[in-house]
Amino acid sequence: MDYILELKNISKSFPGVRALDGVSFSVKKGQVHMLVGENGAGKSTLIKIINGMYTADEGDLYFENRKVETHTPKHMMDLGIATIHQELSPVLDMSIGENIFLGTETMLIDWKGMYERAEKMIQELGFDYDPRAKMRSLTVSDMQIIEIIKAISRNAKLIIMDEPTSSITESEVAVLFKQVEKLKAAGIGIIYITHKLDEIFQIGDKATILRDGQVVSTHDVKELKKAQIIAKMVGRELKEVYPPKENIPGDVILELKGLTSKKYQNVNLKIRRGEILGMSGLVGAGRTEVMRAVFGLDTYQNGEIIYKGEKLPVKGVTEMIDRGIMMVSEDRKGEGLVLIRSVIDNISLPNLDSYVRRLFIDDKKVVEDAQDMIEKLAIKTPSGKTLADNLSGGNQQKIVIAKWLLHNPEVLILDEPTRGIDVGAKYEIYKIICDFAKRGVAVIMISSEMPEIIGMCDRVMVMSNGRVTGELEKEEITQEKIMTLAVKGVEYE
Repeated sequence: MDYILELKNISKSFPGVRALDGVSFSVKKGQVHMLVGENGAGKSTLIKIINGMYTADEGDLYFENRKVETHTPKHMMDLGIATIHQELSPVLDMSIGENIFLGTETMLIDWKGMYERAEKMIQELGFDYDPRAKMRSLTVSDMQIIEIIKAISRNAKLIIMDEPTSSITESEVAVLFKQVEKLKAAGIGIIYITHKLDEIFQIGDKATILRDGQVVSTHDVKELKKAQIIAKMVGRELKEVYPPKENIPGDVILELKGLTSKKYQNVNLKIRRGEILGMSGLVGAGRTEVMRAVFGLDTYQNGEIIYKGEKLPVKGVTEMIDRGIMMVSEDRKGEGLVLIRSVIDNISLPNLDSYVRRLFIDDKKVVEDAQDMIEKLAIKTPSGKTLADNLSGGNQQKIVIAKWLLHNPEVLILDEPTRGIDVGAKYEIYKIICDFAKRGVAVIMISSEMPEIIGMCDRVMVMSNGRVTGELEKEEITQEKIMTLAVKGVEYE
């Protein structure tokens, strides 16, 4: 067999949990091997063993038919294994070129040559980034593309792609998939992790499904159907994708009038109690920037935010939280979590004032409420005391949602709320969102997943290049109409 990678009977345990249990997994040269499973199934642990961040408790790893004895990130990188992580960690104050070649420098750096090489690579992949620009100036989707270029620059023999399309546009996805085909043709093996099941059939050759730390099955992709994959992932047949809509929109609670900044212009919006308003558009359209202003994270130049009939002063996040406006950020690690604190601490953090009893915090009530949210959102964690940093990306996202749901918001802004979350857990989050709308909470959902927007929202506002290009009511919400409005903004370039 022409395998680039073979794992035999890999097991790994952490305090309170067996993350992997006798996993065998192989990748051929020139093959895209999809790794699929729910959050907590063991995908992240398996990847960290492959790239040397973890050492297996049991089992063996072979690379190019040779048993690997040294398990460190540098050794695996030297062998030819590159990883594109779902959670990006660029050096923001360094340039794009520096980030691409970070870790490969010599004592004397040929800066001119480095930038020329970076520019050539960027252009060959069909992009036009300035290699001298700071990473801080890029969007999340731009940073994702740079990570892909970085991995390719290492001349890797095996590339691990962990949710690489979670925050890039459809056109950028097309570019990525073309590059994947080139990598395959060059004999490079690819491990591709995704929660977007359609991608399995678009680019996958083989698929291994994990559940509870064990391999359920491995198949040629052409033998599989979506329903089979879901059933194997979650251990049951999942018939429903979106909950029934039982919410009834009421009076207007929040209104934006002519909101303007450098990143968006003249945004007008109304949101009603009990309504789920979708904000759609291509990545970089200005959706997130508008909502960050509403939440008090960013300032705006002109316009008004009217809340319950009153013009809001610009006083920052604390003021908005006190008034009942809350936001789940797209950047869960940078803005949503304190990674070195426990699950319970993270869930209770914005709500500590409500637990004060005679100058002391009611720790028992804190634990009870946090544990209740852990169970409601099915957060997979050994215990409430486990550090947030030790959980999978999807379970971290659930913690961020849990802390705001516990705070009883009146307006809840969700920025890519199911990014990196598996199909079974998505349904549970959708139910919670619908329950809040049913109780009269105004929900604003920013999402790059078209089916999610169509399946969940009562009304959709579409943006492009910083402008609102249209609004769609229930029966008007179709993929074709959303995309027509999403690309309409090119006229403003």
